[in-house]
Amino acid sequence: MSTKRVKARKKRQLRVRKKVVGTPDHPRLNVFRSVKHIYAQVVDDYSGITLTAASSIDKELKGKINDGGNIEAAKTVGQLIAQRASGKGIKQVVFDRAGYLYHGRVKALADAARENGLKF
Repeated sequence: MSTKRVKARKKRQLRVRKKVVGTPDHPRLNVFRSVKHIYAQVVDDYSGITLTAASSIDKELKGKINDGGNIEAAKTVGQLIAQRASGKGIKQVVFDRAGYLYHGRVKALADAARENGLKF
């Protein structure tokens, strides 16, 4: 990826991050996607801790997905993050797409998390 594209995404991410803040009641669901994998974490910004996380490289998903950089892997990670969040008693989150377009893998992760009980 070119540095121009990365800088533009970081600029969008910081602009959105000023407004999107995770509270203890509604933590922030953050998404990071790389070329090979996708990562999601639920963060409480007031205390500065990650409440739960899931990614396409988790040991639980080792046999379920072959390629971590496709839509199917994003759906699986969305299901896993929703299950882990509901296990910790988290029902509602604020979605932070981190400057990425709401399309493709990011949308698949968000839709799978919604289908498995998280409310945005």
